[in-house]
Amino acid sequence: KAARFINAPKPESLVFVRNTTEAINLVAHGWARKHMKPGEEVLLTELEHHSNLVPWQLLARDRGVRLRQVPVDAEGRISVDVARRTITPKTRLFAFTAMSNALGTLSPVKELVEVAHQNGSLALVDGAQWVPHLKTDVQAWGCDFLVFSGHKMLGPTGVGFLYGKPELLESMDPFLG
Repeated sequence: KAARFINAPKPESLVFVRNTTEAINLVAHGWARKHMKPGEEVLLTELEHHSNLVPWQLLARDRGVRLRQVPVDAEGRISVDVARRTITPKTRLFAFTAMSNALGTLSPVKELVEVAHQNGSLALVDGAQWVPHLKTDVQAWGCDFLVFSGHKMLGPTGVGFLYGKPELLESMDPFLG
């Protein structure tokens, strides 16, 4: 049912975790540490929650990956044009929020995923705020990863979700052993 809720192509593309933070860390540790090299970049935005910043800061510190941010406008919105100008050929992952937890601003998710893919980068969408309130369709968005938590939807604490394209999930190393 969770896979249908976000229109995932198959249930195997959804991993149950404890929360959004753990889902992001799973990608940072399981995918990025394995596939990213020193000098490559993770692109974030100035809207990111601490949970979508600290794992990438640790990756930068430990692996020499560079962090860059897409600035927001005066109203706290992300411009697709600014994102397009900020992403570089060294960007391997664009990790951004779909809805700001502080401002409530909505990101143009599909268009930002397209910016990532046109650059040859992967896109991770932090859907913690979006998923409980708005229709979510990972196939329409085309995102590579989506993270969200159950408690934001009045579910129990300690239940989170990582959607990933199956080939990416299969390429990841274990996070906890």
